[in-house]
Amino acid sequence: MTSTTLFYIIIAIIIIDFIVDKVLDALNAKHFNDALPTELQDVYDDEAYKKSQRYKATNYKFGLITSTFSIVLTLVFLALDGFEFVDNIARSFSDNPIIIAIIFFGIIMMGSDILTTPFNYYQTFVIEEQFGFNKTTKTTFIIDKIKGWFMLAIIGGGILALIIWFYDIAGEQFWLYAWALIAVFSLLMNMFYAKLIVPLFNKQVPLEDGSLREKISNYANTVGFKLDNIFVIDGSKRSTKANAYFSGFGSEKRVTLYDTLINDLTENEIVAVLAHEVGHYKKKHIIFNLLASILLTGVTLFVLSLFISNPLLSHAIGVEIPSFHVGLIAFGLLYSPISELTSLVMNIFSRKFEYQADDYAKNTYNANDLITSLKKLSKTSLSNLTPHPAYVFMHYSHPTLFSRIKNLKKS
Repeated sequence: MTSTTLFYIIIAIIIIDFIVDKVLDALNAKHFNDALPTELQDVYDDEAYKKSQRYKATNYKFGLITSTFSIVLTLVFLALDGFEFVDNIARSFSDNPIIIAIIFFGIIMMGSDILTTPFNYYQTFVIEEQFGFNKTTKTTFIIDKIKGWFMLAIIGGGILALIIWFYDIAGEQFWLYAWALIAVFSLLMNMFYAKLIVPLFNKQVPLEDGSLREKISNYANTVGFKLDNIFVIDGSKRSTKANAYFSGFGSEKRVTLYDTLINDLTENEIVAVLAHEVGHYKKKHIIFNLLASILLTGVTLFVLSLFISNPLLSHAIGVEIPSFHVGLIAFGLLYSPISELTSLVMNIFSRKFEYQADDYAKNTYNANDLITSLKKLSKTSLSNLTPHPAYVFMHYSHPTLFSRIKNLKKS
């Protein structure tokens, strides 16, 4: 196979992926104005449903613009040998492969972020603002960007440097060391994300004593679940949308409630949501997802090790001097169909796990409170209640609201 053939394969993958994605988006958009099923007619009144339809249509049109811009930019960059240009700039600073790689990826990441920032700004301060969701100030938006850049430079740059170092000292066996590194990092992030990363962006305070904390503690005791760490996060700092999540293991496990969730739901509904999250823990879904992610990372790194030394990868995207960092880019583009497939499989598992967690909440607490909480959360986020089945199959990590309610109402 020649580098030219490989180049056209990469172009074909990018274009086919774009076409498939746009066809799914179009199919989904055709269902925006469908009549709601009987079970969901109490989610929206007429005015709220029309608002949700406008919100969906606006995001669909905006998505067409951003995705078209992205693919055109990618194709032009490839056609004009953009990676060769960036690689030459990086090599002008150093002969060290680690420093070259960090500068190379730094230029690409910063350039991409700068080009997409106007779209992110419009999404936040025009679309989300128009529909009453945005609470982000311009100062917060800028500070978040800067913090994100620093985190990417420190964490991303550090991991990249170590992986290239492993490659330099271990050759094709580098993938074993890289796998161990990423596995340990994933475990630590799962354990300590709420303590280490979240405070950089949000304030977290323990849930104060009162009837809500008492109800949560009483429920936890009835299912034999030790839960001392219950925190409230200032989600309203950025959006009116509500959420809750579970993180950590053992003594580090904690439940985090968005302040918007506490404002939008009754205490019984909040406990029902937490019962669902406890169900994920009890059913070992968190451990499964972590182990599956680590396993898939290992497989990806192993496949990468088989091809990364081949100069065809670098030559395929127009870079004359073969290198690990350029080969990594080409490999990522070629591997994307497999990544799409693994994401699809993980979504299937995820939807199954959501049903199991719902069943756990139903059997240990109350199905009706969970149903009303799901309806309220869908309403406050203007969720699409009539998505196309193909779109759900390809993209949804959770079952539709209609499917979850049907499942919860089963005896």
